[in-house]
Amino acid sequence: MAEIFDSPALSELQWRGFLQDITHQEELDSTLKDEKVTLYCGFDPTASSLHVGNLVGVMALVHFARHGHRPLALVGGATGLIGDPSGKDEERELLSDEQLEQNAEGIKGQLNSILSQAIRQSRETGATASGEFKMVNNADWLRGVTYLEFLRDVGKCFSVNAMMGKESVRARLEEREHGISYTEFSYMLIQAFDFLHLFENEDCRLQVGGSDQWGNITAGLELIRRSSDNADRDAFGLTFPLITSADGKKLGKSVKGAIFLDPELTSPYDFYQYWVNRPDQDCAMCLRLFTFLSRQEIEEMEATIDAGENRGEVQRKLAWEVTTLIHGEEQADLAVRASKMLFGEEIEGLTDEDLASIFSDVPSTEFSREKLKSGELGILDAFTETELQRSNGATRRLIKQGGAYLNNVRIEDHDKTLGEEDLASESMMVVRSGKKNYHVLRFTD
Repeated sequence: MAEIFDSPALSELQWRGFLQDITHQEELDSTLKDEKVTLYCGFDPTASSLHVGNLVGVMALVHFARHGHRPLALVGGATGLIGDPSGKDEERELLSDEQLEQNAEGIKGQLNSILSQAIRQSRETGATASGEFKMVNNADWLRGVTYLEFLRDVGKCFSVNAMMGKESVRARLEEREHGISYTEFSYMLIQAFDFLHLFENEDCRLQVGGSDQWGNITAGLELIRRSSDNADRDAFGLTFPLITSADGKKLGKSVKGAIFLDPELTSPYDFYQYWVNRPDQDCAMCLRLFTFLSRQEIEEMEATIDAGENRGEVQRKLAWEVTTLIHGEEQADLAVRASKMLFGEEIEGLTDEDLASIFSDVPSTEFSREKLKSGELGILDAFTETELQRSNGATRRLIKQGGAYLNNVRIEDHDKTLGEEDLASESMMVVRSGKKNYHVLRFTD
């Protein structure tokens, strides 16, 4: 691959680490330099939410938009019924029409929100993005195609021998005891048909996707060459490398599982913490791929890491930028504040959801809400009933020594009675013994 591109879009994508393979590299570079090109990336709604791994494709679309090109975000409302075998060890579990439609609508909303926010955010960095993008769903054109029509118009253009040679198929045949189903085998033809449809109806000339999509993308180019009335107009394919963390794992995985973009599945606080906890070795890659910070800013932070002078500032900057992109500035600021609460800042003004997320690994005890209303629960009882201290006497000594806290505020009065004014969220408060021994009090009706 050339080290220097003439087109601003490919030049930026290269230094940021988005480029793996490109078909007709010189021709694409020249085309992107001289023309405004429509391109697409597909997202199958096999889950109710996108995850961090999908962000690579989303960010690539935004970078093309930043340089004046027109991205299409395709939701696979039809292909999701089948499931792409590329990069998978097992065949996907088939979803019902109802579940798929629900997933598709949710992901469509996420893509629309993230792309809009990302283009707005990129403008603030000085980019001249057109702001134009379009959402499409392949169910709109695939559901009306009959099986015989598909075999006649698409199937005839492909050799089974060539399809067997595609990595996504070959690997499944070699690695799985039961091989690959005909349903999965046909997937590349359907994705190829998507490219043909968008080529002819949207003047879409470039498909982008992960490196595992190379076979599907080149199949689309082959179908366009063989069957389109506009086959003399060049079409192209581009893939991104598989993004892995320093320990070799797919980016976007955590101990708790995938990091989703839906705040109901991964809270903004947990999302922020995922990025804060990236090791130094991952930071440069993540800053390039998932933020719109300038090259100069990123290289300055890389130099800080290389000099051994990073004390978490780079991770905090990374986390704030990505959380702002996905959840907005307000939620990013709240996540920053919540992180500080774990290190002693006063705990107040949170929702139950936020507080539960922040202290998800902290033990909790339930009390009757009536105890708060009637003034029956004293601070001594709170510490002993939660077993933070063995007795009321031990709690008194802890308070006298300055080691007892309520919502990270030091307790001065051992006769204090807890009331609703002490709640840090709708129904919870936090007590602490010493520097690190937290306990959540939950008050239920």
